[in-house]
Amino acid sequence: MTKAVGRKKTQRKTRVGVFTKLLILVLLLALGWQLYRLRDQVQEAQAQKAALNDQVQQQQQTNDALKSDIADGGSQEKMEEIARDQLGLVAPGDKVFYDVSN
Repeated sequence: MTKAVGRKKTQRKTRVGVFTKLLILVLLLALGWQLYRLRDQVQEAQAQKAALNDQVQQQQQTNDALKSDIADGGSQEKMEEIARDQLGLVAPGDKVFYDVSN
């Protein structure tokens, strides 16, 4: 009878060992899947960061141009340029051509 009890313990250890191995395998697969998803998220974040850096650079160039315009804003030439571009000012002697093809 002692041999039978010893076998049950051995079988139980084997079952627990197989169950433990399966559990570890499942946990490793879940961990691998999470790492794969995190890698994709990091790549997306890096792409978004690059796009935002481009936007920041473009906005910085716009800001620099506006600062320059503000610094030169009081000059007669700058006021005439704005009047021509935005308000359609025509100075004496200028020729105006209208596009009638539309």
